[in-house]
Amino acid sequence: MTIKLDAIRECLEGVVPGNIATCAPDGMPNIAYLSQIQYVDADHVALSYQFFNTTRRNILASPYARVTAIDPRTAAHYRLSLQYLRTEDSGPLFENMKARLAGIASHTGMSGVFRLLGSDIYRVLDIERVPGESLPPPPPRRNLLAALRACTERLCGAADLDDLLARVLDGLGAHLDIDHAMVLMLDEAGGSLYTVASRGYATSGVGSEIALGDGVIGVAARERTPIRIGHFTAEYSYGRAIRDSLEKSGAAGIETEIPLPGLAESRSQLAVPILACQRLIGMLYVESAQDLRFSYDDEDALVALAGQLGAGIRLLQQSQEAHDEPAVLTEPAPPSGGQPVLVRHYRENDSVFLDGDYLIKGVAGAIFWALVRDHADTGQTLFSNRELRLDPRIRLPDLSDNLEARLILLARRLLERGAPVRIEKTGRGRFRLCVERPLTLVSSGTSGQA
Repeated sequence: MTIKLDAIRECLEGVVPGNIATCAPDGMPNIAYLSQIQYVDADHVALSYQFFNTTRRNILASPYARVTAIDPRTAAHYRLSLQYLRTEDSGPLFENMKARLAGIASHTGMSGVFRLLGSDIYRVLDIERVPGESLPPPPPRRNLLAALRACTERLCGAADLDDLLARVLDGLGAHLDIDHAMVLMLDEAGGSLYTVASRGYATSGVGSEIALGDGVIGVAARERTPIRIGHFTAEYSYGRAIRDSLEKSGAAGIETEIPLPGLAESRSQLAVPILACQRLIGMLYVESAQDLRFSYDDEDALVALAGQLGAGIRLLQQSQEAHDEPAVLTEPAPPSGGQPVLVRHYRENDSVFLDGDYLIKGVAGAIFWALVRDHADTGQTLFSNRELRLDPRIRLPDLSDNLEARLILLARRLLERGAPVRIEKTGRGRFRLCVERPLTLVSSGTSGQA
């Protein structure tokens, strides 16, 4: 092909609908509009299969088609010669197209009509430019390669996971003009993701959770594929995702959900898996109130950045585990003064409440309960990551325990809640528990017994 497919990806964003021409066995031609043309790789595209119509019958009878695509910036027309290969009705590509189609349907008022039945994979045989006038291309908003280089350079020299997360979020804003972003880590045991850092929101949402398969973040995590949506869609919104998670878990009684941070009406969303050695460890998520804010090029840049972030997280984890230092023994802390704080712990899900206000649950809750338990029993204030990893009360998952990430979100939750208990880092793999008021500890079997 003299024209490369990746050079015309702007034409595949769906801003201007394309059309497809096919031919019946008796020679009768047929032309129809396309809801979606998806770039797959340098040699393949996927077309949305929504109806068993004339186009579908023609393709099954003769696997060749012509598709036209229009550049929304220049109005240049391109004609693609395609050969049908197969249809996928599950997996990463299907889920990607399903999410994007939901956004297109919502934007065009066709949510009740558009439903993806499959992703039709085609080999691109040729691409030709259709003669005609066109406009000059507008200047790029930024040089994405230079921006990516600047972002990855920021990651070098990060002292710990907290520093690494701050650097990547700051880099998104400084070099890619992305004002709303969050990083979530995978909780393999719980089948969910939890927010460990965010940027650009009124509340950080640290500790908030979303189940695998819920919303654009959960679907992208489950399928290990980036998903990019250019228009608002209720089907993949935060509220829908949270409702689905609660319904699946049968949550009732005491509220133990931290709201996810997010825009009230996100118009563009991009969720990118953070992988290390082909293994999912978390998600990088960005969004905007602007339609079609993120392009194929933005997606490529964030996939590359997420790859660097994943490698950085893994290296820090390995280094931390290999060089964890034991806590320095000290005399028990003097008794704290003031009104006692009621710390209530529920063994059912390790949720913790301070004076009736929800703090955290899960592994982070188990960590906090072990810390305050040891402080109450012995007056201990200095702890190490090493002893937490060996503590059977915490029940860290065997694989990818992400202990540092859980300590980060616990420390931030305590700070955001203005709690009279804080966690302060004192060295590599060491920290201090600062207790300002006496603690009254109560543990119950289930949240329903409160």
